[in-house]
Amino acid sequence: MNAETRLEALSAFLKSQRAKISPLSAGLPEGPRRRTPGLRREEVAQLAGVSTTWYTWLEQGRDIKVSVSVLDNIARALRLTADERKYLYSLALDTHTGPDFPPETHSEMRPALLKIIRELKYSPTIVTDRRCQIVGWNEAARHVFLDFEQVPAAQRNLIRLLFARKELQRLAVNWEDFVGGFLAIFRTYYGQYVDDEWYTEFLRDMDSSYPDFNRLWQRSTVNNAPDVLIEFRHSKAGKMLFELTSMQVHGSADLRCIIYTPAANGTEMKLMKLMQKL
Repeated sequence: MNAETRLEALSAFLKSQRAKISPLSAGLPEGPRRRTPGLRREEVAQLAGVSTTWYTWLEQGRDIKVSVSVLDNIARALRLTADERKYLYSLALDTHTGPDFPPETHSEMRPALLKIIRELKYSPTIVTDRRCQIVGWNEAARHVFLDFEQVPAAQRNLIRLLFARKELQRLAVNWEDFVGGFLAIFRTYYGQYVDDEWYTEFLRDMDSSYPDFNRLWQRSTVNNAPDVLIEFRHSKAGKMLFELTSMQVHGSADLRCIIYTPAANGTEMKLMKLMQKL
């Protein structure tokens, strides 16, 4: 991510975060009618103890000097979570010293991890790399989502598939919430690997290919492990409830296990019957 793109991402993030906070919740008067939701720039500056001009420059994406202590104040004013703070610091400080990474990723699962996800027999599980490329899945995932083996390896990007495949769009009762959890995870990678131009190119391609992507991306949160209860309407099994658990796998490869645990006995029974039939 070059400096211009990094600062544009910082600008968009700050704008989206202050739009989420009402003046009353921040202890400020409502004042006259507002044309935009959330806090004004001058109100964020007041809460953070910085000048309105300086904060305006920061939000406009100007290349100015920023200290950790000032970012701490802004993070408190915007009520950022721990993951959102890390994202802010990565974009604003330009002092990223993350791990070296090759131009292309070729992540593979170790046999021990493969055995673990296979043991999660009735919990659909997908393993992705830092670019959300799918590198592994279990039988339950194949039955609930789609047969990833039939998707060419180069096209097995989880984010892209959520927008490209109609069966995934029909699966979730609230598709936007379904997508939002994965976009929150993707944002953590975007902030962590700020030097990898692949993310900028990928986001540009998604924006041009899928009309709904940019809207959902701009409103997405930053969450390394979102806690989501999701309802599916499976074409063969009917209503199914799952709890999403996302866990990073320790090791040299930046892999993540995305596990859907049945949230009710009925869901597990439906999944058992579905897998027995096919």
